Amino acid sequence: MTGMGPEVIFISLAILLVLVLLGVHVGIALGLASVIGVYFSYDDVNIALSILGSTAYESIRNSSLAVIPLFMLMGEVLSKSGAARDLYLLCNRVMRIIPGRLAAATVLGNAAFAAVSGVAIASAATFSRIAYPEMKKLGYRRSYALGVIAGSGSLGMLIPPSVLLIVWAILTEASVGALFLGGVFPGLLLGGTFILYCAYKAWREPDVAPLGESSAFHHSNTDSLKSGFGILSLVGLVLGGIWLGVFTPTEAAGFGALGSLVVGKLKGMNKASFMEAIYDAGRSTAPIMFLLIAGSMYSRLLAISGGVNMIQDLFFGLGLGPVGIIFLMTVIWLLLGTIIDSISDILLTVPIFYPIAMAAGMNEVAFAIYGILIIEAGLLTPPLGLLIFAVKSSVPDPEVSLKDIFTGSIPYWIMIIIVAIIVIAFPGIASFLPDHFLG
Repeated sequence: MTGMGPEVIFISLAILLVLVLLGVHVGIALGLASVIGVYFSYDDVNIALSILGSTAYESIRNSSLAVIPLFMLMGEVLSKSGAARDLYLLCNRVMRIIPGRLAAATVLGNAAFAAVSGVAIASAATFSRIAYPEMKKLGYRRSYALGVIAGSGSLGMLIPPSVLLIVWAILTEASVGALFLGGVFPGLLLGGTFILYCAYKAWREPDVAPLGESSAFHHSNTDSLKSGFGILSLVGLVLGGIWLGVFTPTEAAGFGALGSLVVGKLKGMNKASFMEAIYDAGRSTAPIMFLLIAGSMYSRLLAISGGVNMIQDLFFGLGLGPVGIIFLMTVIWLLLGTIIDSISDILLTVPIFYPIAMAAGMNEVAFAIYGILIIEAGLLTPPLGLLIFAVKSSVPDPEVSLKDIFTGSIPYWIMIIIVAIIVIAFPGIASFLPDHFLG
């Protein structure tokens, strides 16, 4: 005997919203709202627990999830080996003829490292400690230096392998490889836009980035440059293997993790450092897995309650059209991005937004890339952008204020929004490579 109908979704959403606003962990809030919602749907607690138990089991045994801990391990090993600094030195060398070259090098290095670490906040925190001291020594304007660190941290979420793209693919049952390919051109477009802005700003206002020789050059040597090339080669192996069909994403993650161990060994990591990297990767992965289980339970509630169809009818009943629907989704993503992390943002919204977007005729890959871009912009949105606080807590300079970081990151927020609009307006930018390589 069933209980309430589709209206149960509004009860569960209200419970979810209240719990999140009260500061309850998003995973716990999702789980509680799901249990209560399924109970109201079936009016039987045993059925509710049985359905949600089987959902949790099926979600955690999904082979695609193996990608996440492997890429996390890859990022932790490379971070602790010191290879992230070597990557920055290499990018510094490549960009030395460009005005504001340290800022441009930060864009390249941050993007590459965010790709292998899989988490924008971790990458921004790392480059706050590596790049900011170098820019400070040369007299770079504080807001200019801090803005590029915070802004470019979000870039890595488009350049595969990205944890956000993996989570999105799992929730929507899309191809991980297709989303990885879909992020390439938008990622290059956004990265190129960031670098052009850094160079133009330094050219127009020479005082923001004084000319001078970075001390990083004096500390660079052949080994460190080889290490930087090693990371880029590792990223090339992982991505090239996926694009050419040599590896599945899971196999590519395995090769990436193995390659990072080789790089770590060559960098002189000892057993204790390797074990610390493994433990840290586990500590980073466990919360993500918990969130994915709770998100799967929430998705099951939406399916069995008929809530998605009800919300879809509500959206289309407003007469907004595709543009209006995208605008409403964008506002919600940006607002949520100021209070919760990106993965939680995806888990809360994508199970509802994705079916609506598909019903509106949007391109699957382009919508995913657009969503990732807007969610990452949310991390820079005042007053509570999480990337801003990550940079503030990581920069080794007590004089840095939140105002400095927010001021410097506003241009990057604008650029992310502009590129997102371009992607959704011209979906071929995101869908060309998946259509070409994967058919």
